[in-house]
Amino acid sequence: MGAVMGTFSSLQTKQRRPSKDKIEDELEMTTVCYRPEGLEQLEAQTNFNKRELQVLYRGFKNECPSGVVNEDTFKQIYSQFFPHGDASRYAHYLFNAFDAAQSGSVKFEDFVAALSVLLRGTIREKLRWTFNLYDINKDGNINKEEMMDIVKAIYDMMGKYTYPVLKDDAPKQHVEVFFQKMDKNKDGIVTLDEFIECCQEDDNIMRSLQLFENVM
Repeated sequence: MGAVMGTFSSLQTKQRRPSKDKIEDELEMTTVCYRPEGLEQLEAQTNFNKRELQVLYRGFKNECPSGVVNEDTFKQIYSQFFPHGDASRYAHYLFNAFDAAQSGSVKFEDFVAALSVLLRGTIREKLRWTFNLYDINKDGNINKEEMMDIVKAIYDMMGKYTYPVLKDDAPKQHVEVFFQKMDKNKDGIVTLDEFIECCQEDDNIMRSLQLFENVM
């Protein structure tokens, strides 16, 4: 989430520009064919107001003139934020989480819906979104292999220059600890209810997930 929040922070700064820029923003919203009723619908569906949505859309269009983001673009963005590691695999999983409709591209609506949850959602909403990220095959459960894939992807992205230096078996140890606590009935999978219940009850897991949020 650090990359996304960085973008959002820069956009928030733009909200404090002179009023003439506000007029330009609103003019751009009409010239790029994003009608006001679309903004009103998104305002009702997200935790952003209309002005914030205008600024977010302006930034989205600046970065993605075509109006959509494909997976290759997503990977390029993350490679810039994590130059000392390999961000491609994590970017792949994150792209799939943003692409809720599994259409192969992320539209502004997808982007702002995810951003609304990650930045302003309730704890339960954030945990549900994180669960969906870990649930790679989207079958409604997380198995140990899926969690290992995600955690390894995060460690790969962080790179070898992290401090303290991570041991080679760190991802496996991380997953083992998670599963011991989350898989309450020991059936080899973690359900959404188990995931949310365990995270909310365990401060250590919450802190760990918050660290991983920095790369979402």
